[in-house]
Amino acid sequence: MRTATATAAAVTTTLIGAGAAVVAAGRYAADAALRPEPGRPLPGTPRLTVHSTAAGRVALTLPRPSAGGAPVLASLRPGRYGLDAPGVHAVVGPVLADVPHGPDTVVRRLLAVTHGSLDPGTRVALTPQVHLGNPRTALGLDHADIDLPGELGPLPAWFVPAARDTWVITVHGLGGTREHPMVVMPFLHRYGLPVLDLAYRGDLGAPRSPDGLGHLGESEWRDVDAAIRYALRYGARRVILYGWSTGATMALHAAERSALAGRISGLVLDSPVLDWHTTLRALAAARRTPAPLMPFVVRAAEGRAGLRVDRRPPGADPGALRMPVLIFHGPDDTIAPWRPTRRLAEARPDLVTLKAVRDAPHGAMWNAAPEDYEETLRRFLTPLM
Repeated sequence: MRTATATAAAVTTTLIGAGAAVVAAGRYAADAALRPEPGRPLPGTPRLTVHSTAAGRVALTLPRPSAGGAPVLASLRPGRYGLDAPGVHAVVGPVLADVPHGPDTVVRRLLAVTHGSLDPGTRVALTPQVHLGNPRTALGLDHADIDLPGELGPLPAWFVPAARDTWVITVHGLGGTREHPMVVMPFLHRYGLPVLDLAYRGDLGAPRSPDGLGHLGESEWRDVDAAIRYALRYGARRVILYGWSTGATMALHAAERSALAGRISGLVLDSPVLDWHTTLRALAAARRTPAPLMPFVVRAAEGRAGLRVDRRPPGADPGALRMPVLIFHGPDDTIAPWRPTRRLAEARPDLVTLKAVRDAPHGAMWNAAPEDYEETLRRFLTPLM
């Protein structure tokens, strides 16, 4: 009897220990998924290798087919992208199909090397971030460096002045920095729209969240609210919120929750995260979370980020929208699924314009077709200026 009791106790202790280990591993992986580093490509972004460079072109080596097809497809995407590596940044344009190249390489137009050098063998990521620096050094646009008061402390921002009294507040997303929105700053400046480009909690120079984690916009939206207050205090009569990825989620949260929502004249959402469950799974999978752990990781991440079951995701109530919305999104987005975006657009055709962008990764809708993107943006913004 004592032997049986001891065995049962040992089994119970083993199961409890194993369960605790699973919970601990799940929490560790969840925290990793909620800590994308600003300015670093998202986990899972394909890496390519510089083969050679020549005047106005760069050859990138493709992995062998057995290594997977994603990097091959990434290297062939149309449009304009950054090439990112530690200490290196460059800008590439379209694929040069008529240039001789080997079967394992692709040649793209090399538009600029903005930092470091593209030496053969350098491993690079194709990213949406085209510009480095600030609006003056990267674009030749005068700007002011400001710190606006936020809930957790001062929030750094760039202000690019212009003539109109409708300001555009730009908000980057997962893995980005306030350098990412510079892709549309020249366009906005041409049309006389002042731009307030925000760094929010967790960004370089901004206060950290109390738990050190990102919350997929659930708490960060209050920094957008602070930016709205700043803009209205210093000359804006109305604002347009313009966000990418979780920055788009933050903009939508602000439109739904802010006491100043009546002063928001429009939303521009690029690759919005409207289904946090799928996004968390994608981030965790990109960090090689074992499949058996995935349910624990997602549940732990949702709890850590404050994404409770009773908390409705942004856009879940289409009837709450009160202003025009333009959404750029890719049907093949693996970080922020397309289906919730399409449902939102179908539910409010009176307010929501959805522009589908093919062959573009998460947050890179402008990169895939800059001219088409900006023409769509012009038609949307003109009545709101």
